[in-house]
Amino acid sequence: MLNKIIKRGHKKVPKSEVSDFGHAPPSAAAPGGRNSGNVSTSDVVVVNHASRVTNSIQSQQVTSSSLTMTSASASGNMENLPLFRDVPVSERQVLFLRKLQICCYQFDFNDTMKMVREKEIKRQTLVELVDYVQSGAGKISESNQEEMIRMISGNIMRCLPPSSHENTGSENMEHEEDEPCLEPAWPHLQLVYELLLRYVVSSDTDTKVAKRFIDHSFVLKLLDLFDSEDPREREYLKTILHRVYGKFMVHRPFIRKGINNIFYRFIYETERHSGIGELLEILGSIINGFALPMKEEHKLFLVRALIPLHKPKTVAMYHQQLSYCIVQFVEKDYKLADTVIRGLLKYWPVTNCQKEVLFLQELEEVLETTQAAEFQRSMVPLFRQIARCLNSPHFQVAERALFLWNNEHIVGLIAQNRNVIFPIIFDSLQKNIDNHWNQAIHGLTVNVRKMFMEMDADLFDECQRQYSVKAARATELEEQRELRWRRLADAAAQGC
Repeated sequence: MLNKIIKRGHKKVPKSEVSDFGHAPPSAAAPGGRNSGNVSTSDVVVVNHASRVTNSIQSQQVTSSSLTMTSASASGNMENLPLFRDVPVSERQVLFLRKLQICCYQFDFNDTMKMVREKEIKRQTLVELVDYVQSGAGKISESNQEEMIRMISGNIMRCLPPSSHENTGSENMEHEEDEPCLEPAWPHLQLVYELLLRYVVSSDTDTKVAKRFIDHSFVLKLLDLFDSEDPREREYLKTILHRVYGKFMVHRPFIRKGINNIFYRFIYETERHSGIGELLEILGSIINGFALPMKEEHKLFLVRALIPLHKPKTVAMYHQQLSYCIVQFVEKDYKLADTVIRGLLKYWPVTNCQKEVLFLQELEEVLETTQAAEFQRSMVPLFRQIARCLNSPHFQVAERALFLWNNEHIVGLIAQNRNVIFPIIFDSLQKNIDNHWNQAIHGLTVNVRKMFMEMDADLFDECQRQYSVKAARATELEEQRELRWRRLADAAAQGC
């Protein structure tokens, strides 16, 4: 209940600041800085929530366009404009601008019964704009493109409400159990995002012109919106940013750097972000397109951002996308396998068994693409960790570790280096057979042990002999320890 009250408090805007139609969007949200002829400006300060703000946008002063629009009467009622097909071609650019002006008005969607007619007019207008851009019925003038991006910015670039864990004392709650906060204005926002997407992918959009409006500031604000709790919004953002990356080559380094910064903040500061999975999906496609030989910049990104993403406790929420990106790097450059394996070992969980299962799954995918030379570099610390997993009291961890021997490529690598690997894991296998509580683990261990014996019977016998010697030595030490304790007990009794 406290979470809901706090969220509701951040969503509402004081009536003294918003008219029935709300503010028209900030003109500074779109690049260019120019206003259309029928726009008057007044200064408004927009401050983001402290925990949602980025380093680049902490507190900025923007101008809000208060439109005196011909489509709205003095009483505050909006008028329907004609359809594009009902006006001559020569007048469509003027009509396009008038429709953009209608879409600049924002409404309070927390009250579903308020301004119903006006909300529907804006929705229908957005649908018409989307259809017009998608159909390619006419080339949009540069000034109208600028106004369109300004309108889009004013609708989607907004302060996100605080997440359910912020300032509520619920930091210890499992993030995956939080219910997402759905955006009440989504009926309009969805169409605005669709308009932006159609504009970006349109063959009529000239990148040389569009890059003046879709600039670094616009891209940075798009990246900020990935922290939205609404999964529908993040899905649109993912598609749009991916298209922007593909179409605007000038923005590619900036987008990669912006994603890096989000990851750094998530890993080392907040460990809370709603859009890590979506950003990793975009990166998966980007990594797939990296040219060879791979740039040093991309290798540093792997080491400094992707591998440390295994550290947060919420890694399960985005692990599938993260694992895909990691494997893409190894497939691109097999020499990175050793770096990846040692990175996984560095962040290997100690007490989180479910996270350990995820690491073992990812490890198998990495080893499938690892060549023998790279495998030999990290096999000793790797199989020491696998040996610990084999003896895990959590049966899923032990089971997942034993499943590695179902992979023919991994078994081949083990067979080539059996003289090093067998002695490392033999003790763990024998302990499982002797002591593990789970019968399924006992059966799987017997199968792996049999596989080793068939690979190299002499080495197996030698490992078994060494294990017997170690066991006898351990028994002897235990007897000596008990004897010392008995002597101490006897001496203490005599002293009394």
